[in-house]
Amino acid sequence: MLNRFFGRSLLAGWFAAVAIVVLWSLAVDAKLSTSLLLLALGIAPAFISLLIESGAPPPTVAELLYSVNTKDRR
Repeated sequence: MLNRFFGRSLLAGWFAAVAIVVLWSLAVDAKLSTSLLLLALGIAPAFISLLIESGAPPPTVAELLYSVNTKDRR
């Protein structure tokens, strides 16, 4: 539970930092394409980490080595 909390707060901090950078680039009259590129480069790592986190955890070595015997021996 604690690990999930720190992951979420780190992700929220990442999004806040990206928002600050994009807003700063708009404030200094950067081109819109530059601001959109900064936004895309900032969001991509966070999006990938969300995709990785949302999947089921892989089986551990112990689960692979000592799998439970079922009725049909699978």
